[in-house]
Amino acid sequence: MSSLVTEEMRAKATEFYTGDEICQEKSKFLLTEMSLPNGLLPLEDIEECGYIESTGFVWLKQKQKKEHKFEKIGKLCQYAPEITAYVEKHKIKKLTGVKVKELLMWVSLSEIYISDPASEKITFKTPAGLFRSFPISAFHVDVTKKEEVEVNEDAHANGLNAPSVPPSVPAATVAKEVDVVVEMKEV
Repeated sequence: MSSLVTEEMRAKATEFYTGDEICQEKSKFLLTEMSLPNGLLPLEDIEECGYIESTGFVWLKQKQKKEHKFEKIGKLCQYAPEITAYVEKHKIKKLTGVKVKELLMWVSLSEIYISDPASEKITFKTPAGLFRSFPISAFHVDVTKKEEVEVNEDAHANGLNAPSVPPSVPAATVAKEVDVVVEMKEV
């Protein structure tokens, strides 16, 4: 399959990044900026991502396709190695590279939108005009909990006995406490 992203598009990019860690961060940030749930694109091994602000065109390239099940709604999605779309506030349109399993077949998605934020529903539309709506909360990833786990794993990897972190403690607080322990150990 040939790429939809050309060198000309890369040259026009307002933002262009390579590497999984920064692309993960930037893709979640862009979704949040567009008032969409940050867990809509649970990709892995992202090689590059870009955004052309003047048109709203965005692309993400990952090493291989990925399947992900959204447990809260029981839906299986498939993400191609290249995903492209145009984004605007509350909306992703002209989407390519994303399919959802309905009954026994894969159906391409072309649009994702929140028509009324107060309804707390997000709608997924196919090129044929079929659509389904789900709770927005099913696609939201709680970043704080993930950071807390990473802080504890980092501390453990460095030979520190990190205290168990109650969910009510912000990750930044835990990180500061771990830094203090590391500094004390080095002295």
